[in-house]
Amino acid sequence: MSAEKSILPAHHTRPVSGMLPDPETFDYKHVGGRFMGLCIVSLASLILALLLGLGDSKQFAFSWLFAGCFFFTLLIGSLFWVVVHHAVDSCWSVGIRRQLENISCLLPLLALLLLPLLVVAPLLWTWMNPALANHELSEKLPYLTVNFFWVRTLLYFVFFGTIAHMLRHNSLAQDVDGAAIHTIRNRRISFVAIPIGALALTFWAFDWPMGLNYHWNSTIWGIYIFAGSVIGALSLIILLANALRSAGYLGQVLTSEHNYALGKFLLAFTLFWSWIAFVQYLLIWYANIPEEAAYYTLRTQGSWKILGIILVVGHFLVPFLLLLLRAPKASAGFLGLVAGWVLAMHLLDVYIMILPVLHPEGFQPALLDIVAVIAIGSTLAAVFLKRLGDSPLWPARDPRLAEAVNYID
Repeated sequence: MSAEKSILPAHHTRPVSGMLPDPETFDYKHVGGRFMGLCIVSLASLILALLLGLGDSKQFAFSWLFAGCFFFTLLIGSLFWVVVHHAVDSCWSVGIRRQLENISCLLPLLALLLLPLLVVAPLLWTWMNPALANHELSEKLPYLTVNFFWVRTLLYFVFFGTIAHMLRHNSLAQDVDGAAIHTIRNRRISFVAIPIGALALTFWAFDWPMGLNYHWNSTIWGIYIFAGSVIGALSLIILLANALRSAGYLGQVLTSEHNYALGKFLLAFTLFWSWIAFVQYLLIWYANIPEEAAYYTLRTQGSWKILGIILVVGHFLVPFLLLLLRAPKASAGFLGLVAGWVLAMHLLDVYIMILPVLHPEGFQPALLDIVAVIAIGSTLAAVFLKRLGDSPLWPARDPRLAEAVNYID
């Protein structure tokens, strides 16, 4: 172990214990009746979604897929931030890492919540219907086969869920013994997870959202999904950190300097998402190939065009202008408002990916769309809240904690 410890850079030397903040755990008295309220909302919305789905199975299929994809991107984006934290040996993000770990470990629960898609899958991915077999579809065999599709889906969730569990397990083990070996192990896991995870997320993006129209293809689609996942998860952790701070937590490890760093990342990934979205549109528009243009042809007609304009303005222009100045980014309240707006725009982005396939004639809001988001979201939130007090709110014995506390941008 001593040989492995020597791999750590000089700044990993643990400072005097008195310099470190005392571990902080969540007190459930701050929850009050909100946990029980979440459980009631979760159960009621799940039952309501089932009843509404029995009356309109196709709407249920698309609404459930929409909500599932939205929360999947948030969990994967949270896992990305944990992986990058370890891979680049980051210190500033130690204070928020534990909550990112807690969020990403909800992946197995999300997989269970998405099981109804097994029943309604042919209503979503039309290539699963044997009656629609044609020459184009036969050219994409054996990739587009039902069994292989579900095997791939299982592998995605197993891989991402395993990585999330391993990273959190090592982090919690370090809370107990303070050994630097756990940091080294997580770094090694992250180095493996980055390339494999990039491929897995890309193929998931091809299989699930893009697979709704097997005629369409875009080689940049995986990066587009990645960009949305990262900025959505960043917005979520900003909101969560603000909520915990308003309840009297994290004050020892998060300062205005950390707010500023989060604001800079939010601005950077706003630009990244916007650039990828623009490049994808530009390349497809310039090539003007019918199979590639089908995605935008559908979404630039009728009322879908209005939502598209709202997405461009709301996901790029509004946060870009708000985050340009330094001073506002250091404000927790201001940053929380911007993060909430960006998260809402990410929800709209996923909605525009999924629902036009069901309603090609134009935007048709449905109660099931809202119920599905509430059902899955409240269930994940209830489990997250239940686990919140099971471990310290930040990695209490991480060797980078002293740097995180004294971080200056």
